[in-house]
Amino acid sequence: MTRRLQQATEDALLTGGRAGRHAIEEAGFSEELKAQLLDKVADMKFHHEHAAALAQAGITSRIPDSAGLGTRAIASAKPWTGEESTEDTVLRMLDNAHKPLAPGLRGKSTPPAPAPVDMRFRREVGLSPGQRASSARDKAQAYAGMGMKDKGLSDEEREALKREFRERFTPAARAVPNSVSALAALANERIEDAIARGQFKNIPRGKGIERDTRADNPFIDTTEYIMNKMIKRQDIVPPWIEKQQELIKAAETFRARLRNDWKRHAARMIASRGGTLEEQLARAAAHARAEEIHNPRRRNPEQISVPTNSTADVVMQRVTAAPPSPLSPSNPTPANPDDAHAGNPGGGGAGGGGSGGGDSPDPARPPAHDAAITQPFRDPAWEAAERPYMSLAIANLNALTRSYNLMAPELAKKPYFSLERELSSCFADVAPLVADEIRLRATRPAKSLVDAPFGGRGVGGGGGGGVGQLGAGLAGLFRAPPVKVVESREKYYGFREFWRDLWKRGG
Repeated sequence: MTRRLQQATEDALLTGGRAGRHAIEEAGFSEELKAQLLDKVADMKFHHEHAAALAQAGITSRIPDSAGLGTRAIASAKPWTGEESTEDTVLRMLDNAHKPLAPGLRGKSTPPAPAPVDMRFRREVGLSPGQRASSARDKAQAYAGMGMKDKGLSDEEREALKREFRERFTPAARAVPNSVSALAALANERIEDAIARGQFKNIPRGKGIERDTRADNPFIDTTEYIMNKMIKRQDIVPPWIEKQQELIKAAETFRARLRNDWKRHAARMIASRGGTLEEQLARAAAHARAEEIHNPRRRNPEQISVPTNSTADVVMQRVTAAPPSPLSPSNPTPANPDDAHAGNPGGGGAGGGGSGGGDSPDPARPPAHDAAITQPFRDPAWEAAERPYMSLAIANLNALTRSYNLMAPELAKKPYFSLERELSSCFADVAPLVADEIRLRATRPAKSLVDAPFGGRGVGGGGGGGVGQLGAGLAGLFRAPPVKVVESREKYYGFREFWRDLWKRGG
């Protein structure tokens, strides 16, 4: 009961404040008990004020003796006041400058195992007189092998050697530097003596260290910089570059095939209207001029991703600078309505049927009427027949473009393809080439079914190389092609050579 009352009194003194002390004084405790309680209060107050120093010294009873330095440091640390101390700032800067290794990469510190040392006394190995004589003779030969007497020093060299030995073995002869400045002066003196002797001349120098200024740039991500440098060193292209090459190749293939097919079809349709070669060429030139007016050529396909509102094309500059002509699309006035239907089978008239040659002019009429053609050449039947293929090709190109844009940077993204835009570009590019194609088809030697059957290539034909390439007509169908024999004296490549090369590559 006494212990409990004493504990309650201590709690009242510690936590009750001034009211608790007044209550204890009024209760009439003995002076001895009051002195003990006040001593405990003063002791607790002292421990509370100097808790950090006591914890660091290990005097406090709250921290056990088995606690480590980290535990003592945490216990003795000051409470957070909102400002970082200088010591903590320096420690944080050191941790940021030198990142510690990951826990998995740290090696376990194992103290070196002490090597066993035999402390027992051992007797010296006794040597026989012969062994002693041989060892003494070897040592004598080593000293005699210096050859000082054989070389024969001159009087000056002998005096210099004696002087050096005298200075070396004289007590307190050599001054030993006993300070940093004296040591630096001695080092500078020796360096100057070596420079005077010419020992620093023609020193082989190594290759200078090449430092990249971008490596220490704080505005560049270190990880991204290192990855880009590795890719550049190993000659690896990013994935979006490979996808860009695939997209460009597919687009070039589609455009080349589209232009080739349309050029061949347009040349055939214009030539099928009849007339002499000059009339056909004039008709093709008239369609080309109409194409330039209604559908001027745009920029190259490589520059399709660059937005622009103007063009450097000569035809476009002339069209934009010239006033509207009476042959403009807004007010067409052809000399003959039938000619307009003949020039534009897709214009919506009755002559816009399948082949585009239903309104072909009379060969007896003069070719002057072809100069009045105001509409470019079109063939809706050909477009309808080729539209499924072209739609699938455009869909494939758009799929490639979509996958490319997902991985390409913002500045390198490309627009999607449009079938109407590709057709307009094809018509504008092919129109000036139709006349040359007609001339080439007219001046090419005719094919012979006897000399080159089944569309084969004859003596001077321009078709593909078929069976008629043999030059024997129908007999070439039943004759084997000529055999070309190549003689060689080298040893043939067999299984043994294959096996040898296979293991050589594997090694």
